[in-house]
Amino acid sequence: MFSEFFRKKNGNWKDDTLSGLTVALALVPEAIAFSFLAGVSPVVGLWSAVFVGFITASLGGRPGMISGATGAIAIVAAKAVTLGNEAGGEEMGMKYLFATLILAGLIQFGAGILKLGRFIRLVPHPVMIGFVNGLAIVIGLGQLGFFKEFAGLAEDGSRLMAWLPMPKMALMIGLVVASMAIIHFLPKLTKAVPSALAAIVLIGVLGYFGLFDARTIADVLKDGGGDGTLSNDFPLLADLGGLPWGWEFLKTILPIALTIALVGLIESLMTMQLIDEMTETRGHGNRECLAQGGANVLSGLFGGMGGCAMIGQSLINIRSGGRGRTSGIVAALALAAFVLFAGPVIVQIPIAALVGVMFMVVIGTFEWSSLRTFGKVPVSEILVIAAVTLVTVFLHNLALAVFVGVILSALVFAWESSRHVHVELVHDTEEERIYSLEGLLYFGSVRDFADHFQARSDVPSIVIDFARARVCDLSGIEAINALTERYRKAGKRLRLRHLSKDCARMLNRADALINIEMAEDDPDYLVARIRPQQD
Repeated sequence: MFSEFFRKKNGNWKDDTLSGLTVALALVPEAIAFSFLAGVSPVVGLWSAVFVGFITASLGGRPGMISGATGAIAIVAAKAVTLGNEAGGEEMGMKYLFATLILAGLIQFGAGILKLGRFIRLVPHPVMIGFVNGLAIVIGLGQLGFFKEFAGLAEDGSRLMAWLPMPKMALMIGLVVASMAIIHFLPKLTKAVPSALAAIVLIGVLGYFGLFDARTIADVLKDGGGDGTLSNDFPLLADLGGLPWGWEFLKTILPIALTIALVGLIESLMTMQLIDEMTETRGHGNRECLAQGGANVLSGLFGGMGGCAMIGQSLINIRSGGRGRTSGIVAALALAAFVLFAGPVIVQIPIAALVGVMFMVVIGTFEWSSLRTFGKVPVSEILVIAAVTLVTVFLHNLALAVFVGVILSALVFAWESSRHVHVELVHDTEEERIYSLEGLLYFGSVRDFADHFQARSDVPSIVIDFARARVCDLSGIEAINALTERYRKAGKRLRLRHLSKDCARMLNRADALINIEMAEDDPDYLVARIRPQQD
């Protein structure tokens, strides 16, 4: 059913423009919802999406990827707002946010200069699957909030939300299903217009002419405490005066800024990698780091809440045919035009149409094939997928989820590799034995390696052939050195041969720390020097 939800094709001006308009409409409720999450005005989130989206689309490393205000950034940004509120009230809370965001942008820019974007290649595929599945579930659960309405204030002043009453709920569900049906079936009739855009426009027009009385973006704004309208003021440079600039202040906001930088880069680079796979092209991670850093600095200077790549909107763009930079630029400029000139019309769009679009994104994003992996791939791979998915869903911390997945994958690799160090006796006389070593010699396998050799009971001369083995780290070097010492104390001789060039260089650099002898008949290397023994 969904095999062609994402299809590889080359973009063009028409596809990019129409898909950009679709994305711009879908950005409105998301930016508003994330603004509430961060504790700032909805217009802050909207202008953040404009600034971040335009700069990353123009200069970033992944054409077709959409950036804007995100939930992951909003959750962390809220901590800066709270910190500022405690220090000097609501106005100071916003200033803390802007200063923190500027610092986060500088950190991201530094990551790009240092070319740290390449490290995304170290993320294993099971982590990628878990990340995508978890994010799909988070996006889906995030839409459930639109099925609720304001129900009063709690004792602490927080706003209480309750599920819609049955008539409103039935209408909401019906319109969501209708939107999803249009998105699914329209491409079978025509592909001249993105089906997501057609669904939003059609449902919006029917609602505008009074065929039904459904919840709109204006209702979402009112539920969040607004008046149901969008401010059309263009943002000016933020007022950063009055902040307690100094080392103590920087130490206070640095942890939050660092978290924003890491979360933003990880989510963006993971999204970039996902789109790379779908479009069979390749983005540039370091360039994306630079663009996102500059975007967040500018967003902070103009009073925004920052942002990063948005996987949901990026997939809407790809699904609608957007492939080039034009799509992201059009989305940002269209969103700016909506805020400046078309606010009264935009807020009347039924929220159900946008929820239907996002549900189709969820269906297309989730790796359904991962459900068929049980019994077909190692259990460790399934556990990594599950762990990353659960951390993403329950902790809403994408950076932590990826770190957990990478660490688990590394531990699994270390465990499996440590069990695959094989020692085989290939030549045996009363005077000499030659052992062939196969596998990786590193911190996880040195114990098993050492247990294969018994210096006291071995013959006078021992040769270990490394033709099918590699020395990977200092633990491996030290294991060889310790084994050499054991044989020397037993009055016997241990030599190595057929080391790879990289292994030989590693041992040669550590020559001042170790006492290891290469075999004289080694045909490739004459690198080791034996230190004179001290009496």
